[in-house]
Amino acid sequence: MRKFNIRKVLDGLTAVSSAASASSAAQQQQAGNRETEIQETLQSEHFQLCKTVRHGFPYQPSALAFDPVQKILAIGTQTGALRLFGRPGVECYCQHDSGAAVIQLQFLINEGALVSALADDTLHLWNLRQKRPAILHSLKFNRERITFCHLPFQSKWLYVGTERGNIHIVNVESFTLSGYVIMWNKAIELSSKSHPGPIVHISDNPMDEGKLLIGFESGTVVLWDLKSKKADYRYTHDEAIHSVAWHHEGKQFICSHSDGTLTIWNVKSPTKPFQTITPHGKQLKDGKKPEPCKPILKVEYKTTRAGEPFIILSGGLSYDTVGRRPCLTVMHGKSTAVLEMDYSIVDFLTLCETPYPNDFQEPYAVVVLLEKDLVLIDLAQNGYPIFENPYPLTIHESPVTCCEYFADCPVDLIPALYSVGARQKRQGYSKKEWPISGGNWGLITQSYPEIIITGHADGSIKFWDASAITLQVLYKLKTAKVFEKSRNKDDRPNTDIVDEDPYAIQIISWCPESRMLCIAGVSAHVIIYRFSKQEVTTEVIPMLEVRLLYEINDIESPDGEQVPPLPTPGTGSNPQSIVPQSHPSTSSSSSDGLRDNVPCLKVKNSPLKQSPGYQTELVIQLVWVSGEPPQQITSLAVNSAYGLVVFGNCNGIAMVDYLQKTVLLNLGTIELYGSNDPYRREPRSPRKTRQPSGGLCDINEGTMVPEDRCKSPTSDVKDNSFSRSRSSSVTSIDKESREAISALHFCETFTRKADTSPSPCLWVGTTLGTVLVIVLNLPPGGEQRLLQPVIVSPSGTILRLKGAILRMAFLDTTGSLVPPAHEPWREHNVPEDKDEKDKSKKRRPVSVSPSSSQEISENQYAVICSEKQAKVISLPSQNCIYKQNITETSFVLRGDIVSLSNSVCLACFCANGHIMTFSLPSLRPLLDVYYLPLTNMRIARTFCFTNNGQALYLVSPTEIQRLTYSQETCENLQEMLGELFTPVETPEAPNRGFFKGLFGGGAQSLDREELFGESASGKASRSLAQHIPGPGGIEGVKGAASGVVGELARARLALDERGQKLGELEEKTAAMLYSADSFSKHAHEMMLKYKDKKWYQF
Repeated sequence: MRKFNIRKVLDGLTAVSSAASASSAAQQQQAGNRETEIQETLQSEHFQLCKTVRHGFPYQPSALAFDPVQKILAIGTQTGALRLFGRPGVECYCQHDSGAAVIQLQFLINEGALVSALADDTLHLWNLRQKRPAILHSLKFNRERITFCHLPFQSKWLYVGTERGNIHIVNVESFTLSGYVIMWNKAIELSSKSHPGPIVHISDNPMDEGKLLIGFESGTVVLWDLKSKKADYRYTHDEAIHSVAWHHEGKQFICSHSDGTLTIWNVKSPTKPFQTITPHGKQLKDGKKPEPCKPILKVEYKTTRAGEPFIILSGGLSYDTVGRRPCLTVMHGKSTAVLEMDYSIVDFLTLCETPYPNDFQEPYAVVVLLEKDLVLIDLAQNGYPIFENPYPLTIHESPVTCCEYFADCPVDLIPALYSVGARQKRQGYSKKEWPISGGNWGLITQSYPEIIITGHADGSIKFWDASAITLQVLYKLKTAKVFEKSRNKDDRPNTDIVDEDPYAIQIISWCPESRMLCIAGVSAHVIIYRFSKQEVTTEVIPMLEVRLLYEINDIESPDGEQVPPLPTPGTGSNPQSIVPQSHPSTSSSSSDGLRDNVPCLKVKNSPLKQSPGYQTELVIQLVWVSGEPPQQITSLAVNSAYGLVVFGNCNGIAMVDYLQKTVLLNLGTIELYGSNDPYRREPRSPRKTRQPSGGLCDINEGTMVPEDRCKSPTSDVKDNSFSRSRSSSVTSIDKESREAISALHFCETFTRKADTSPSPCLWVGTTLGTVLVIVLNLPPGGEQRLLQPVIVSPSGTILRLKGAILRMAFLDTTGSLVPPAHEPWREHNVPEDKDEKDKSKKRRPVSVSPSSSQEISENQYAVICSEKQAKVISLPSQNCIYKQNITETSFVLRGDIVSLSNSVCLACFCANGHIMTFSLPSLRPLLDVYYLPLTNMRIARTFCFTNNGQALYLVSPTEIQRLTYSQETCENLQEMLGELFTPVETPEAPNRGFFKGLFGGGAQSLDREELFGESASGKASRSLAQHIPGPGGIEGVKGAASGVVGELARARLALDERGQKLGELEEKTAAMLYSADSFSKHAHEMMLKYKDKKWYQF
């Protein structure tokens, strides 16, 4: 454990302030005497990066499979991902290295294995008996394209159909090809002049394994006798085939066609179909054929002991149903149910009681895989209700626009959110248990609560319980309900600043302790919410409109006398009760006809019923200024102890007292600097008349505050930098290059060098790397807090970093994190008794910060992270005691100061894909791993770190990827992961004595080994397919080797600090990896050989 003596580091360091004088040197000396030794406990061995779990709906799904004994569902995607689902809480994500689309999945039923067929003509065998499934074998077809696979129950021989119409047979144990091949030209009529097309279906007769039914795309179906190697029957139809399904007795099968028809065939009557059905065709008079319909993409034929069989199909709607949603049709006896789906159907499967194809199927549910959803239909209940889906698959219900992650929350939060969220649940679900119930949960080794908050394009916010690597939705808040919905596009043609999704959430600021929530939306609106367990009706929604300027046209401003003297908010007056037109500046267009002083959205003026949960406290909107729309909000912070919310954009900053519903601060970014502005900006000609507010209350509040309240709080301060004239506003700089407010942090700390005790303040960071400090003078708690004004004044403190400021935090004298002051949550909708009121008077102004109780001689440390570097500043001396240039060539996308192992560190994610952590306060590099490059804005917008080594980002539009940078979590991950495979006895086979002799005297017990084995069929052509051993077998060896690599990487970081080299150790590391990789050397060569030849990559 290393000790860092700050006094030694201070020697030779210059103060951050450019005006370093004798007095600052004296302060530095004083600070040096005060600063104590901080022991840093975090070392590089505490860090390791690994993915933990992936939540959400599989993005771009393409294939579906179900193991009816293990009760596990598998979904493949177009990007080569594999998602496996068991009982709620048991999920697994795997990825094919090639990234090729999964075209089909086949379980080895009750064997703990799965075969995947990919669009690059590879087959892979996955071992599901380990917590992290791995590929055991792969087979790459060289000359033929795979179109369909079939693995009979309890068979080790997999039938593989190809685009050329041939069928090859693969031994799934060894993953080698049999010499037995069914060639297309042998299967079809010799007299046929055309190729029958690709194989679209293969299945064996349920009653006779020796008979194989082969469906060709063109409409030909062949019943092939495997023993005699010839076709028994050929069934020809003039419409293309999409799918085929057997009746369990093996006497009939059904085909679905491209013209929306179903044909049912008797096996022994190949000349014509036994029956033709057009499920959605209009029956014409005069016995004519029904009109053709859209193709029926899939059909399943399932029998029941007690009644009629089920015929279940997707597609087949008539062509005149334009705009109708995709449908699943369930035909049962004489009833036909058409079930509309929200998205197009990718695939469906009927879940049956038996895995045996030759028994009554007894279907009980249908799994429907849609483009963006997974639906389970209960076939046993009238009306076919759907099951309530327990998986967290609704992350993308509306596109995610931002997210935040909170680990180690107060323990009462999740139950509180769950109780209000439980009332939002839909009714009418099936009463049965969720049928996908396989696998077992892992051990819960993390006991702390975790919450993820997602903000969405429709203005909704979802709270998720993310504890112990699971995910469950707790509560949904619709922020858009405070606004009037526009009936059509012509309603607000001039006020929208975005074409669509005007309510989209951009920033979320949440205080878990007080449960105060604040959001900023895309239409330059801010909403503050309070949590309540009581339902309330808000007669009028409190609102403020803020005119946040960067540059001002030379228009005559109204004189102060024109402001009507109105009662202050907080004394019973309603913020919306005054007609805004009483003030000249509130008209909706300026003198030259430009849109002016109107917000982008219209707040409802009718009473709003607010359910238990988050309830609107205040709506703040930025307004149009002289034809220019308000700029989107770039930073936001709320503090429950102070009753303040602050937000900024590229025009400036505004602070609002949400208890009194008044604006305290409204300044252009340049005005924040006062006379200390370090940038040369082009001045403008002075305006004719200066606004009386001094720039601090330039606002349309609905109720204009009295003149004495509207004066600048800084007007009595000697350093009058805040009240500087706006005449030097900038016009030459584009909005994009303006200095925006990029970070805001409320805290209780030293604001000036001369301070002897900490006080409430706001630290403001800008995109040009400046940090400014604003002092907050708060009135006493209780009733006085609602009557006396909050005084806001500049401190004159300015700090500088390279790059936009991203995050700020404060450490106390021991190096512990100083959390912002907060008020404990209490129910606001219940009247307080006298004792409670007295308590709240004492409680409100008190900070929970440990520093407030420290002696005057003790100091704090400000940790500031920008896009380029991090600095630790000693307070009150304002000396930069540590500095770390995080990146020279890239920039930091996200930086968070987080707690880990009873200590604190800075975690950063760079645009070049590196994840880094640094110790605090010394900013030593502890971890630097190349993880993932910034491939799109979605990752940049959603990546966040939180406490205890957790992080997440949106890996696709529908999925959250969680990861950890904690060594301890990585070690415990194996225990926490659920198990997919559980030992289950295979159900007994049906008694087949009655059927003996029906199909060739019990030929159903076909000896496939005898037919397909090497002794009978010979060896397959080597050039046809290549076997590639999978990494699954050598996973343990590789894991051990990479563990050693990790250890050595950490050792290297430690030794680099002493200037030592590790050349020899690195060579040994490479040798260990090489020995581990030699097992799969041949595999890698093959993959490299074909790497650039894949047609599907784009």
